Amino acid sequence: MRSTSEGFAFEFGGERLTALPSGALWWHGRNLLAVSDLHLGKSDRMARLGGPLLPPYEIEDTLSRLDADIARSQARIIICLGDSFDDMASIEAMEISHQIWLARLQAGRQWIWIAGNHDPTPIELSGTHVETFYEPPLVFRHMATLGNKTSGEVSGHYHPKAQVTLQGRNLTRPCFLYDTQRLILPAFGTYTGGLRTQSAPLQALMSQDARAILTGTPMVTIPMPGTA
Repeated sequence: MRSTSEGFAFEFGGERLTALPSGALWWHGRNLLAVSDLHLGKSDRMARLGGPLLPPYEIEDTLSRLDADIARSQARIIICLGDSFDDMASIEAMEISHQIWLARLQAGRQWIWIAGNHDPTPIELSGTHVETFYEPPLVFRHMATLGNKTSGEVSGHYHPKAQVTLQGRNLTRPCFLYDTQRLILPAFGTYTGGLRTQSAPLQALMSQDARAILTGTPMVTIPMPGTA
């Protein structure tokens, strides 16, 4: 395992993967980039439902970071691990400029949309729409569950975040979680919250030897907080 300005390389499922500072996962051996929980259109949904008004720039910010990761990696396969949109109405509300931007990112690439709990039905965008995507020895789905014992499982949904003390300061960041069986990605979207690693659902899913890789710069890896 090693950390560089370009990401943190680690072994999972017998493969060499790289956790990127943005929260994306890079699999060089397959030329594959995976992201989870973009939640595009969250500010629009909050406004529609009478919730707090958020600055309406999250789609542009999220797509900008995704665009940058694709440009750097030159990935040919893109996997979106579900909850790519905050709800189905958010797709219809997307501005034409954002639709064109997304179409440009998709052009010439294999683009996999995995269904999430926020966007469970087929969406009217190009690409392949599936519940689960297999790229042996790994399998990609939206949500890890206790009943699923699949080895090499890559998922999202939980928006994990962890806290570390650096130079006397407590720092909380989104994080990747992984053990010998599961890898859970952080949320990639701009207005996504997080679930602390000490939470009961994450503690139940991950083994005692699980580790957290904090996003941002510098990338930090620590034993998953809360595990014994």
